Amino acid sequence: MPNIVAIVGRPNVGKSTLFNRLTETREAIVDETSGVTRDRHYGKVIWNGVEFSVIDTGGYVNRSDDIFEEEIRKQVHLAIDESDVILFLVDIQNGLTDLDTAVAEILRKSAKKIFLVVNKVDHFELQYEASTFYSLGLGEPYTISSTNGSGTGDLLDAVVGSFSKTVSEEIAELPKFAIIGRPNVGKSSLLNILIGKEQNIVTPVPGTTRDSIFTRYKKYGYDFYLVDTAGLRKKSKVSDNVEFYSVMRSIRAIENSDVCLLMIDATRGIEAQDLTILNLVKKNRKGIVILINKWDLVEKQQNTMKEYTRAIKMRIAPFQDVPVIFTSAITKQRIHKVLETALEIYENRRKKIPTSSLNEVMLEAVRNHPPPGYKGKYIKIKYVTQLPTHSPSFAFFCNLPQYVREPYKRYLENKLRENFNFTGVPVQIFMRKK
Repeated sequence: MPNIVAIVGRPNVGKSTLFNRLTETREAIVDETSGVTRDRHYGKVIWNGVEFSVIDTGGYVNRSDDIFEEEIRKQVHLAIDESDVILFLVDIQNGLTDLDTAVAEILRKSAKKIFLVVNKVDHFELQYEASTFYSLGLGEPYTISSTNGSGTGDLLDAVVGSFSKTVSEEIAELPKFAIIGRPNVGKSSLLNILIGKEQNIVTPVPGTTRDSIFTRYKKYGYDFYLVDTAGLRKKSKVSDNVEFYSVMRSIRAIENSDVCLLMIDATRGIEAQDLTILNLVKKNRKGIVILINKWDLVEKQQNTMKEYTRAIKMRIAPFQDVPVIFTSAITKQRIHKVLETALEIYENRRKKIPTSSLNEVMLEAVRNHPPPGYKGKYIKIKYVTQLPTHSPSFAFFCNLPQYVREPYKRYLENKLRENFNFTGVPVQIFMRKK
């Protein structure tokens, strides 16, 4: 269960530059979609074999170009509420400011692990000036340059070393389904239907550091955990920045799950925020089921469901091999279908294809439609195997892997889906030197 690390600090201390350095990218982490402007503030980091998420919280605060002190305070409180570790970034070139002191005062009162990070230490001589920041009362500062990367290795060693490593083994064994989506789409209603409003069976799992709650569902032959983050915040807090909370909760629930049930309001259709959340699921390589909720409120004609499904698939392209179920949390319409489908997707995600079957099918597909040549060079794919990962990943061994383009990888993925049923699961294709 990856931890969430938040980067906080006043404007122009280099939060976005540090984010780009840690995630090794200068572009949006989640696929760019029309209307989605804040995807780039969430990314994945792998350090010494440990994976975690990093959030540039500055991207979720309003008026980022002309930010007010109150906005900074809000950002810090959001990070304290929703993350596991906080990187408090200050700037050696501008020195210690009143706003830094105010932020430090808030952070000292929190129970979260805080790392004081002094940025823009581009020269060795500047390290001595970092002692000024001891007065913030947050321990020894880590001096880095997010521009050239110096010091970031030591910082990452310390961050990874601070993570809690205890996770319940029983939780790891059972399927975990997350109910995700924008606010007010019916997530809590669905959860209440499944667990029963009168049953007090919602309990935090011992040994985890998360706010997510795992609810055991053991009825009608089913046995799994529901991952829920709804209802953990007071409404007064949520109203401060609904979008930030929505995204942070989705990230937390997605990372703790095997399959995500993405709820969409049938009366509003799929919106930019829905696509953002779907991209988070794909990025984390989790299973996905799309639930069109409040279907009882939609006026229907002969082909309404078919046309609605077609419209949804067009918006989520190119990953269209996703089940779409029309539900109503109020009338309990198709609720059992949701559980059946979620379990099917869970099994699809765990599926291991024998290497002999894989080569028999996929090498024939390659012979029928070879990869296009590149600058007069022919690409020959000789062998394919499934990699030992948590989600379906396949390595195709060939003579010139660098020349295999994305359209051909999509062709291979489509052939895998046609022959082995990976509905609802992102599939990764890797080209490797034979």
